Amino acid sequence: MNAAASEHLDLERVLTVLRRRWWVILLFTVLAAAAAFAFSKHETKQYTATTSVLFPNPQLQQQASGLQVLPTSPTEDPTIMATNLQLLSSQAGVASATARQVGLSAAAVHSAISVSQEGQTSVALVSATSTSPSLAARIANRYVHNFIAIQTAQQRAQVRQALTLVERQLGAMSLQQQAGTNGQSLVDRAESLRILARLQNGGAQVVKPASVPTSPSSPQLSRNTALGLLVGLLLGLVLAFLLERFDRRMKTVDDLEETYRLPLLSIVPLSKSLAKTYQERQASPAHHGEHEVFRMLRAYLRYFNVDRKINSVLVASAAPGDGKTTVAHNLAEAAQETGTKTLLIDADMRRPAIAAYYGISQVPGLSEVLSHHVQPLDAIHSIPIATRVNGSVSEVALDVLVAGMSPPNPAELIESNAMSDLLSWAAEHYDLVVIDTPPLSVVSDAIPLVAKVDGVVIVSALGKNSRDAAAFLRERMSSMSATLLGVVANGVKAKGKQGYGYGYGYYGQESDSSLVTLDRPQSVK
Repeated sequence: MNAAASEHLDLERVLTVLRRRWWVILLFTVLAAAAAFAFSKHETKQYTATTSVLFPNPQLQQQASGLQVLPTSPTEDPTIMATNLQLLSSQAGVASATARQVGLSAAAVHSAISVSQEGQTSVALVSATSTSPSLAARIANRYVHNFIAIQTAQQRAQVRQALTLVERQLGAMSLQQQAGTNGQSLVDRAESLRILARLQNGGAQVVKPASVPTSPSSPQLSRNTALGLLVGLLLGLVLAFLLERFDRRMKTVDDLEETYRLPLLSIVPLSKSLAKTYQERQASPAHHGEHEVFRMLRAYLRYFNVDRKINSVLVASAAPGDGKTTVAHNLAEAAQETGTKTLLIDADMRRPAIAAYYGISQVPGLSEVLSHHVQPLDAIHSIPIATRVNGSVSEVALDVLVAGMSPPNPAELIESNAMSDLLSWAAEHYDLVVIDTPPLSVVSDAIPLVAKVDGVVIVSALGKNSRDAAAFLRERMSSMSATLLGVVANGVKAKGKQGYGYGYGYYGQESDSSLVTLDRPQSVK
């Protein structure tokens, strides 16, 4: 398989999972979005007010005062701005002073304040969050005001301390020394410090004071709902694929072919027509589109191998309820209608269904023939089958050998030489022998028949059997060197991708009944 085909197959599988588990994805998406909406709706509203603070380049004040200029600015050296932000968020005394002004504790003010840098600029954003919009604005503005005031006081104290030191050094000099180079330098420095003291403003300026917010900053109803929607969608997708991973049932015809590793022989739709009894079908002999699948199945088996004729077919399944009996008697009828002399044998002596379907006596039957109580011809029922060909109704007869009385040892009877003799006799008198059997994975009754027929057809109902049961049956048949002809998919919906296989819509008829099966629901004896 090339890469393009592999990618196409993977995409098909993903789409299949999404189509099959859409309700899980939708449910989780809606629930998560509704939960996020409800939680946000009942959450206490918080309001955030923000003040913009500029930390100007100290070179300007240094140049104005005549001091030596620093080589870097806050925008050139990230550590300077980082230091300013750290001071702004944790300057001693700022939170306490603000708390006294707004009527809160210092801890409450500190928890309400957040500081960040606006991009790569020298502007810091001081935000205050509170349940009251006006209180949030007051906290932000007073906090910044107190920070600038404390910073200004500290910086002016440092300048005054430096000025005092310089003046002390000048006072220790004589007039002649003050007139010298060192003295004049100290005089100039003292003058610069006096100018700088008058220019000091804490190193920060309010660019934009905080205004009273008109809308809450949290909860953000739209954002939280959208986030819940996204989280629910992701959870739904994950759960859908997990369910698909652990759901071992075969739900598509591709699953059947892949698991059984057999070609698809036919697709049997969900159909009310196929669910009719023999008497109902005889009363209304017009063929529906669904019945054509069995004619196609018969034609496929006839030309399955041009070098070897298929005279006997075992119709089997992995588990009860797959509809193998329905496929068996419809295949036999389709073959008889096309002129193939056919014998239908019900070899499921534990759960016989053919006699009840045709409304004929259960005895004598196969068990009586194998126990040598009757001859085959005495146990075979000739069932008239009405068919419509070219607008006219004609009648053909299908020979049926029912299961007979349920014996205590069905497996031994089927394995006996009498069964081999019966099949040899049937091969001489019939063109096709169709045998309905018990489920191969449940009981071993039909195992001896596998080697005595020309081929085995596996019937599997979609959405019922697991891949494990199918794999077990496949390996079991392989170990016995059985001739597996293919698999029949039963219970396929007429609509959608799975509805392509029976007549290609030629008959223009859809059905809506449950899975067509004559298998009885009681447990195996």
